[in-house]
Amino acid sequence: MSHRTAHHTRRGAALLAGAGLAAAGIAVVPSAAIAAPDGSGLVISEAFGGGGNSGAPLTNDFVELFNPTDQAIDLAGLSLEYKSAAGGSGGSLALDGTVEPGAHFLVQLAEGNGVGDPLPTADQTGRINMSGSNGRVYLFEGTGQFPATEGDLAGADGLVDMLGFGSAVSFETAPSAALNNTTSASRTDGADSNDNGTDFAVGAPTPVNAAGESGGSTPEEPEPGEAVDATIAEVQGEGDASPMAGQTVTVQGVVTADWRDGGFNGFTMQDPAGDPEDGASDAVFIWGDKARAEIGQSVAVTGEVSEYEGLTEITVDAIEVLPAALGEIVPLTDWEAVATDEGKRAHESELVHFDAPFTVTDNYDANFYGSFGLALGDETLRQPTSDIDPHDTEAIAARVAENAAKSITLDDARSTNFNSQKDTPLSYLTADNPVRVGSHVTFERPFVLDYRFGGWALQPLTPITGDGSEAVTFSDERAANERPQEVGGDLSIATFNVLNYFPTTAEEFVASGLGTCSFYTDRDREPIAANRCEPNGPRGAATSESLERQQAKIVKAISASGASIVSLEEIENSAHFGKDRDFAVKALVDALNAADGSGAWDYAASPEALPSDEDVIRNAFIFRAGDVDLVGESHILVDDPAFDNAREPLFQGFKADGVADGEAFLVAANHLKSKGSGVDDGTGQGNANPDRVRQAEALVAFSADVQETTGIEPVFLAGDFNAYAAEDPARKIEAAGFTNLNYALNGGEATYNFDGMDGSLDHVFANSAALDLVTGVDVWQINGQEQVGYEYSRYNYNATQLYDDSVFRASDHNPILVGIAAAGAEEPPAEDEWQQGQVYDSGDVVSLDGTTYVAQWWTTERPGSSPWGSWMEQGATVACAEGDVSTWTSSQVYTGGEHVVSGGEVFEAKWWTRNQAPSTPWGPWESLGTC
Repeated sequence: MSHRTAHHTRRGAALLAGAGLAAAGIAVVPSAAIAAPDGSGLVISEAFGGGGNSGAPLTNDFVELFNPTDQAIDLAGLSLEYKSAAGGSGGSLALDGTVEPGAHFLVQLAEGNGVGDPLPTADQTGRINMSGSNGRVYLFEGTGQFPATEGDLAGADGLVDMLGFGSAVSFETAPSAALNNTTSASRTDGADSNDNGTDFAVGAPTPVNAAGESGGSTPEEPEPGEAVDATIAEVQGEGDASPMAGQTVTVQGVVTADWRDGGFNGFTMQDPAGDPEDGASDAVFIWGDKARAEIGQSVAVTGEVSEYEGLTEITVDAIEVLPAALGEIVPLTDWEAVATDEGKRAHESELVHFDAPFTVTDNYDANFYGSFGLALGDETLRQPTSDIDPHDTEAIAARVAENAAKSITLDDARSTNFNSQKDTPLSYLTADNPVRVGSHVTFERPFVLDYRFGGWALQPLTPITGDGSEAVTFSDERAANERPQEVGGDLSIATFNVLNYFPTTAEEFVASGLGTCSFYTDRDREPIAANRCEPNGPRGAATSESLERQQAKIVKAISASGASIVSLEEIENSAHFGKDRDFAVKALVDALNAADGSGAWDYAASPEALPSDEDVIRNAFIFRAGDVDLVGESHILVDDPAFDNAREPLFQGFKADGVADGEAFLVAANHLKSKGSGVDDGTGQGNANPDRVRQAEALVAFSADVQETTGIEPVFLAGDFNAYAAEDPARKIEAAGFTNLNYALNGGEATYNFDGMDGSLDHVFANSAALDLVTGVDVWQINGQEQVGYEYSRYNYNATQLYDDSVFRASDHNPILVGIAAAGAEEPPAEDEWQQGQVYDSGDVVSLDGTTYVAQWWTTERPGSSPWGSWMEQGATVACAEGDVSTWTSSQVYTGGEHVVSGGEVFEAKWWTRNQAPSTPWGPWESLGTC
């Protein structure tokens, strides 16, 4: 896997920038610090998550830090994060300040419903909202989020201290007991043995700040008064918070959304007489057990105004259905009116039905919270460093700002955590509604612009059940990706990260006495995937049944790719389990041969000379025996210190079956160090970037050695480089004379989606001799755009069964395919006159009535009879300023990046399209100007 370990969830607040270096004379927490049992490091001394809830003694959640040392500790560069017990992040906070020797530091967090006494004056505040019963608190080096690793994290890199309480799936040694609205977890005598279960006691919360102040005072009870008549706009005001907070008001409006079910416990109402231009919203959220009304009713609501985590709401005391309707609510349609945060505040809780197009750009949280990230426009968001020099900080900042301005969340009007409520069917996602990244969104009815869980979202008018098609639909992005696009040539090379394919299952590992494992289980508590197996055990399927499900998808995908040579990443290194090093590779080849026929596939055997200390995963090659022959043995980089924390590159010579050795070419399988661990060099390229730079340098040097040893000049460097195309490792390889084929010839299609942004961590680089052989490039979009719930590892995780044995979500990385004319350039196919009754196959070229057609598949159909048929009409060539360009035809399949002429203009295809004229508004074509 790559850097999917950290991810913004729907409960994540905006992340703050890290602070600077420590001032002179103040201790800096050392690199890779951990909570130290000898009292030499900063610790979490207390945590409370019931703030403001029913019966709570205090109004706010808090985390208290303690400095047991004799030196002041600067908090610059440290962050505090909360994750739910088994789910995603609830937000993080970059810390700022100093903790004096023997002193505390109080971080005040989210306010609940106003119950309890105030905290003593906080030393820092944040908006993180913690659970009152079960959860995880992290104190760590860096910004953003700490990797979402499960199990015992004592001693983890970069972790200063952590607390797992209740049912937390990560902790130090063991979690502390569960909490409630009246209790906190606090260190017993400040002791730190790296065991949450023994270090923390449960009792009444006792927050202490840096000044030594503790407890709080009971706020004065407001005098009861009569309700004040007000408009909703007066309640909302023009700022971030209501100017009438704490007052009891009566407002009138029309009920627009009914959220009594699903956990929101309320409804929204909007004033049809409000002024949409005055900067104050005309809608408000009504909350409470009495908040019960029907959509369309005109009502008067009386209750107290408050702010809850940034959302203005009224806690209802009384509702009156008005005898006369107040009028019709007209949804806001102009996205530009809410493109800024200020604009969104001015229309908080209002009905919207945008006329601009939106595209799904993030679906990672959909099987946790039923939410998706949307991007304004017809395209997904792009990783900044996929095409911008990471050292160009201004350009990177501009892309980050652009992405933020185009983003909004699509939610399900539920507070359900499907990860813990697995018997509740998922929202939106079904077996037939995969909601892929890249799917275009059609809003079938209005939504509510809502602020919740620390961010802006579009909420449906009623909680989603099933696929939600009554509220919103999504374009089918699977159909066009059932098969990869043609890449031409005699042979093809494919990259394939097989997502920890381990034929040695966790179950076998334990049964063989090799170690112990913890498991990810399904909703019936049956083991599905390995969580942590020690020492250095399997990372894939938990059982043989689960392995069969994983293998079925991988085999179908590799077979359907049509590739002649496949470079594999993340496959088991079987030598770690007392087996032949090639055991796992052979197991995959056997499965492919069972599907495609005996002898169809083979593998490149391990070389004789091997590194002395290898990872538990490795690189490998498999190939179609009828397409290619091996040339010599494989070559692996041996004991280069650059690869102490990654998988050494593996080279193999290949040639087309039956040709001379002089036609051979080299392919290297690669898997550089991931972005999820190691040191962050501050350049925005993820953790361990300096390691990947050294590995790229070692790779190109080793490539030259293998070329000299074998006498083979053409070289393809393929695999998972864990670096986006503009990042330092990729640039190092290009500087050595290699071309990034996906970006040079294919527009830079994405192989991966992280944090709601598309990019390619996988690449195929070609030196100049190899580049001469290339006939085409395609990224097969079957994995990176798919929601993780369709993966084998999520089998039976929810009442909605998403897994099937199709090619989709066989891994988390998309394969790249490269066509090569390995036996010399292909002759163009002969063009014959079409004959009625003759059978034609894929790639056949015919002419009819002076027009040329190319067959897509087996057919006897007459060319030109349908724009959706088996024949693609070839457009005539037109001389334009940019060179010769083909005219657009309705039956030609365009996959993205092609230029065509239509109506005297040149257009570029933005994605896969057929029979969509370039003049179609919001369509797949972008005008480049006149021909």
